[in-house]
Amino acid sequence: MIEFHLDARSGVAPYMQLIHQVRQALRLGLLAEGDRLPTVKDVAASVAINPNTVLKAYRELEYEGLVAKKPGVGTFVSGTLGDASRSEHEPLRQELQRWLEKARGVGLDEESIEALFLSTFRAARTGTDPHANTHANTHPHTHNEEEK
Repeated sequence: MIEFHLDARSGVAPYMQLIHQVRQALRLGLLAEGDRLPTVKDVAASVAINPNTVLKAYRELEYEGLVAKKPGVGTFVSGTLGDASRSEHEPLRQELQRWLEKARGVGLDEESIEALFLSTFRAARTGTDPHANTHANTHPHTHNEEEK
């Protein structure tokens, strides 16, 4: 079962953080159709937020067709976003782990690693040079319409 966490410093609304975590778990194959999400009460208690915030996230996921409520039973995954099996992710995960160890080894802190990764990811996606515009928005938690 998924365990949620919130980053108060991210600038992203708590309900959106919950939505993103469910989407990410679906993409990585950590959640599958039929899996039960934690109860609203459990999530609210574990991450110390208002239950209505959790309900808002679950309603949005339901609207997107990713989860379905079964009254009196719970909220269950009803859709998927994964395009590769978890076993296909493993070699990439190992390579990324080696890269992270190397980045830490040269003295980069977590924020610098995240900024480097995201700027490189965005540049690869758009085909631009990440060093071409040093004033580009590199905030790690800025989301575009494509992610919604």
